[in-house]
Amino acid sequence: MNERLHSVLAQRGIPPESLAEVCEVDPKTVSRWLGGRVPHARHRFRVARHLRVEELFLWPAPERTALQQAAGSEQELVMTYQNRASVPRDTWLSLLKGAQEQIAVLVFSGTFFAQSNPHVAKMLAERASDGVRVRLCFGDSNGQAAAIRGREEGIGDTLAAKIRASLTYYRPLLSEAGCEVRLHDTTLYTSMFRYDNNLLVNPHVWGQPASANPILHLRRADTTGWFDNYAQSFEAVWATARPWTPDQEGPASHGQD
Repeated sequence: MNERLHSVLAQRGIPPESLAEVCEVDPKTVSRWLGGRVPHARHRFRVARHLRVEELFLWPAPERTALQQAAGSEQELVMTYQNRASVPRDTWLSLLKGAQEQIAVLVFSGTFFAQSNPHVAKMLAERASDGVRVRLCFGDSNGQAAAIRGREEGIGDTLAAKIRASLTYYRPLLSEAGCEVRLHDTTLYTSMFRYDNNLLVNPHVWGQPASANPILHLRRADTTGWFDNYAQSFEAVWATARPWTPDQEGPASHGQD
């Protein structure tokens, strides 16, 4: 029996029949979920969004042996790229267009994300209108983490200016249902770009801009592997990030990333 799902439904005062209607399934299907059956990925996403809880809270990833973890990690690695510029533009576009459930981005400034695709905000809005959850998490230009990172890269306050410049591209998304933009003030070890079960991971090397560092293309093959470890770290940062309020962020200065 899924005690957590039972508990959340009870706390929210939501009957199983209502959840079935939201997920467009038969009430008997919801009964099976309550009995312990794990739903299809798209239904897990809908349930979690409707109940306003994390998917992994309702359906925790099962523990695996060390051998299983190693095998799963090997299967998850699709491609490696020497740097961000080595990733074909068609790869970025096809992953964005192909997302059906969620798009999640975690960066400091990520100016390249918009400058390499002038229509990115419009495309993200279109994906959101099709039911895709869009979450963008940028560095807080007034935070300590951005200031420290700027000093480490030897660019001083330029990183803060780049963050403000990058955010201007995404202002139209604030009024779009299904789109959220937040700001984090955390030490960022890795930039991430998630499109459903595909994840582009951009590790950070001390003192170097993210654009100069490698990118790993991961595809979720199983739970508790590389993909889920990175995905969970995104959720941790997202949970502590604050909503972006443009009128309180100060003027934007255009820059390059």
